[in-house]
Amino acid sequence: MERARRFDGELNDAELWWRDHQVWLQDRGYMLRPRYKPNWIPSWRKDNGGDYFMREDGRNIVRGDVLDATRISDGVIITLKKVRPLVHPYEIEIGRYFSSEPRASDPANHCVPIYDVLDVPDDPDLKLIVMPLLRKFFDPPFLTVGEAMEFVRQSIEGLRFMHAHHVAHRDCGKMNIMMDPRPLYPQLYHFISTWATRDMSGTAKYYSRTRCPVKYYFIDFGLSRRFDPAQGPPRSRPIWGADRTVPEFQKSLDACDPFPTDVYYLGNVFKTVFLQEYTGLDFMNPLIEDMVQHEPSKQPTMDQVAVKFDMIMAGLGTWKMRARLPRRDEVWLVRWYKAIVHTFRTIYYILTRRPALPRA
Repeated sequence: MERARRFDGELNDAELWWRDHQVWLQDRGYMLRPRYKPNWIPSWRKDNGGDYFMREDGRNIVRGDVLDATRISDGVIITLKKVRPLVHPYEIEIGRYFSSEPRASDPANHCVPIYDVLDVPDDPDLKLIVMPLLRKFFDPPFLTVGEAMEFVRQSIEGLRFMHAHHVAHRDCGKMNIMMDPRPLYPQLYHFISTWATRDMSGTAKYYSRTRCPVKYYFIDFGLSRRFDPAQGPPRSRPIWGADRTVPEFQKSLDACDPFPTDVYYLGNVFKTVFLQEYTGLDFMNPLIEDMVQHEPSKQPTMDQVAVKFDMIMAGLGTWKMRARLPRRDEVWLVRWYKAIVHTFRTIYYILTRRPALPRA
């Protein structure tokens, strides 16, 4: 019976915490979705049946430590994240550091802003970080070379900014870079079923990045560290992030410089998300191979990566930037159809003077 209950749309164990703290969060100015109210009655029971899976209040959360909410003061959708300082002592500190002036208003800053930090009243070691609603940076797919290059430009700019402030992210892989979805999805989408509208009544409509440029953000500073250059070269013991392919970690667990590891992480994002998934980006190969080489002492710094990327961009013409980005697994019929659609879309963007490089 217990096993069956977990698949009938009822609250799972991770969601019970949010339900039990709904009233407190409302008092603090954040409204959870109806599913998490103490007196919640499932909508599919109110109308005597129906498929709970397609109801707005019928989807379980995937991660128990993150949930969406509405900021009552202005109706903005935000994200709440649980953080335990005893486990991740620097996450809030580094997040607040980059969310304070003059860093917060620097256009090169791509660290997720922290709006607020809430002390959980019944758990002294638990805090809630209030952040903007973000979406995976690769969903929806990139359509043009220019869209992909704008992501590369922003992510290089953002990691370079962190390093300039002596902060190593230490886990800047694919899942820890996200985007502000509001330009693409003006009506947003369901927090769990991101393909659907917020009320689960249909498919969420979205624009392309060329039409509505987006900003990308680094998130999750749980493993990040800020170093004092006055204390000598930065050194820290390896901590495994989501990307387990870091070459230097395979050889030794001795303390090492974490900044080249960041360069590897980001280079591997470019390699796995773009080179391995799309065609037409071979010109990025030399830079990416430089970033992911196995000898950390030979890896470029983020300053050097930025210079090399600027040189690559200087050699790309407008038509190359507007070129379609075909997926490697496309069958010929799909590729032919998408090429036609892309041609008409490109004509529209040229006539409406949309830049080939959609800078946010």
